[in-house]
Amino acid sequence: MQNEKQLIEQGNIVIGIELGSTRIKAVLIATDGTILATGGADWENQLIDDIWTYHQNDVWEKLQIAYSDLAKTVKEKYHTVIHTAKGLGISAMMHGYLPFDKQGNQLVPFRTWRNNITLEASEKLTNLFQYPIPQRWSIAHLYQALLNNEPHLNEVDHITTLSGYVHWQLTGQKVLGIGDASGMFPINIETLSYNQQMLAQFNESIMSFNMPWKLENLLPQVLVAGESAGYLTEKGAKLLDPSGNLQPGIPLCPPEGDAGTGMIATNCIKEKTGNISAGTSAFAMIVLEKMLSKVYSELDIVTTPTGKLVAMAHANNCTSDINAWVNLFGECLETFGINVCTEELYEMLFLHSLQGDTDCGGLLSYGFHSGEHNVGLSEGCPIFLHPTKSNFNLANFIRVHLYTAFGAMKLGMDILINQEKVEITRILGHGGIFKTEGVAQKILASALNIPLATASTASNGGAWGIALLANFLEVSDTYNLEEYLDKQIFNTAKLNLIQPDKAITEGYERFMQRYIAGVPIVEKALYLNCS
Repeated sequence: MQNEKQLIEQGNIVIGIELGSTRIKAVLIATDGTILATGGADWENQLIDDIWTYHQNDVWEKLQIAYSDLAKTVKEKYHTVIHTAKGLGISAMMHGYLPFDKQGNQLVPFRTWRNNITLEASEKLTNLFQYPIPQRWSIAHLYQALLNNEPHLNEVDHITTLSGYVHWQLTGQKVLGIGDASGMFPINIETLSYNQQMLAQFNESIMSFNMPWKLENLLPQVLVAGESAGYLTEKGAKLLDPSGNLQPGIPLCPPEGDAGTGMIATNCIKEKTGNISAGTSAFAMIVLEKMLSKVYSELDIVTTPTGKLVAMAHANNCTSDINAWVNLFGECLETFGINVCTEELYEMLFLHSLQGDTDCGGLLSYGFHSGEHNVGLSEGCPIFLHPTKSNFNLANFIRVHLYTAFGAMKLGMDILINQEKVEITRILGHGGIFKTEGVAQKILASALNIPLATASTASNGGAWGIALLANFLEVSDTYNLEEYLDKQIFNTAKLNLIQPDKAITEGYERFMQRYIAGVPIVEKALYLNCS
């Protein structure tokens, strides 16, 4: 403990913060990657005027709580305070739409990745570029706003993502890591910046709107891992730590999206490797050797934090419905005067699910709290069905919710594996769903029929990943990012590798047949709900 205290007091530490969908996580690491302390704050998006959003004030209130919780842990554990660090990194949910005017005022509420309100723009831009432009992407939101004739567009001076916004406020720099930027607008992997041809195509296509700007002037500057992205200003230090203990001058790495930091946290930035992040959303990131043969609506093309091509199989929904049911079970127990901590409740229910049938006994569930593009749903409506002839018990009930959490993502992965014949030598999972060892890992490995590994850092995910990117700043002249991760961070890492279970694989395929066939039920429920 004395050694760690000395590291903190001398500033030989690095801070990583990730603004996830339901939790903001802050981690403090030593320069060898060891996690010294963690902190966090819960938050939740809101559906306001049919838009999934987070209020601007919540960003800073919750960010300060998360950092304060980290500082409190340091104080209690090491009896000292954080004054400075060798590096700081900000990560957040990718995509979405955050437009600002010349004075830095936010023009409309944050439109997050969870919205499915840009179908027309997505389809037109995909046709224009002959490149997949999902509804989540920033350019789709901007173009849809143009198609909707939204009045704020004449005032737009800058658009960015959530990580880019927080970084800008902390440093004054309007920059973005290439991984996060690749979810705003297509990237040219040769120039490591936005695709100039597509920028020109977009500008030409919107000439009739007579906008006072060109797209390239609205987008943040693209940086790759290892490049300096500015320094914590005095204003930024006070924003993050109102107590005044944290001092300005700390160097920051390029802000990244949660997909990029997930790749770092699992050391999956080489060709043929991949990782799966599972939380509010679920997405698989597979580093490609070459471009896919054609455009697929189920797959994004983004990049690693160094600019390598990545296929992303993304699903908007994953654990939200599981969380809702676990909360209900907890409430039920409380009515009987039984108090079980939430963590134990998840663990017991997840472990019990392994006693269920491999095909969930004929049960069917859809955890669509929001729309799901992979199955053509613009809105969400969670549904659970237990047909008369199904085997309806607790184990199958929990199991079907774990199965369906990965269903929409699997549709994209099946294209990569079965149609594009993409070779995957290693895939790692991270996110809170993997905290109960051997349950979600076994199900997902079997669903994809690929061995799946997790590490002890899996539940800290992207916050640890962005801390590693911030740590990389100091050694980027000595190592490239792959060498740094292999030789300095993961050289002693212990992985828990789980092989697919043939019986579960076959049962999951039977479940997927019901899953695909039952989507019209959700569509009908949405129609009834809206009528």
